[in-house]
Amino acid sequence: MNNSTYRLDDFVLKLPISQSARRTAQEFANQQPNSEKAEQVRLNTLAVWVVNDYLEMMDIPTNLQASDSWNPIMRFSGNVADLEVPSVGRLECRPVHLHQQICAIPPETWEERVGYLVVQFDESLQEAKLLGFIPSVTTETLPLEKLQPLEAFIDHLAQLRQSQVNLSQWFAGIFETGWQTIESLWSVPELRPAYAFRSPKTLELNVLDQPESITKRAKLIDLGIQILNQPVMLIVEISPEKDRQTSIHLQLHATGNQIYLPPGVHLTVLDSSGAVFLDAQSRKLDNYIQLQFRGEPTEQFSVRVAINDTSITEHFRI
Repeated sequence: MNNSTYRLDDFVLKLPISQSARRTAQEFANQQPNSEKAEQVRLNTLAVWVVNDYLEMMDIPTNLQASDSWNPIMRFSGNVADLEVPSVGRLECRPVHLHQQICAIPPETWEERVGYLVVQFDESLQEAKLLGFIPSVTTETLPLEKLQPLEAFIDHLAQLRQSQVNLSQWFAGIFETGWQTIESLWSVPELRPAYAFRSPKTLELNVLDQPESITKRAKLIDLGIQILNQPVMLIVEISPEKDRQTSIHLQLHATGNQIYLPPGVHLTVLDSSGAVFLDAQSRKLDNYIQLQFRGEPTEQFSVRVAINDTSITEHFRI
């Protein structure tokens, strides 16, 4: 027994595979065009089922029906084993065989995932082992020795729940702590930007004459001494589109007696894999900088505000 196997055995969790799980996996497998694809779908389905059972044991809600792995078209066209966790995102549940030391991670699952759980099966398919998890991947092979214990996975989910902003709830009038109306923030004299008194067209954020479907909130971002101890204001404006997409408009403003943003402030949108999607940088005499894009339902992204080596990141889910 090598060292990596020994460490895995220290924190694996054994779970029985129910008859209904095997029956569902076989049903999904029977829908596939060949034996190789059938075996892939069978193991993917069982891996998702085992992780779903584990999360139910931990009183963590899931939504199998919203997962691509439960969609016959997605099962047929891709190698997916995802499980939707409401208000958090999608977990990828990857199966491995007994004695396997490397887990294959298809590139199609590298994005729009909040974590990866590895489930080990023996030939009998009577019992499974949850080997551990990893928050993100960027390669097609994952050595099992890189896995973190399940306790770290539960902590990871808790952090995501606390830190992620659910934009779909904004349309229902539900807002996370810290996100306030623009008017309430500007009503504080030391925060209201000096230029706002002179430029009524500035910011395009006049709350009058705005369609009712547009929802916006603002949050103060404090980068400390890097911006002369004056916070900047991040404004997020969302509106629904006809194709079920959501239009997202971001603006970053100076506040108080700082008429302009310091040169070199970055407003960056990161995709679910952490890669830069959009970026704006303030120049001399910029009151604000902005970005605009559209996203799909349940899509996740992050917004980073940075200057020099100091940054703060907010995480969002559409």
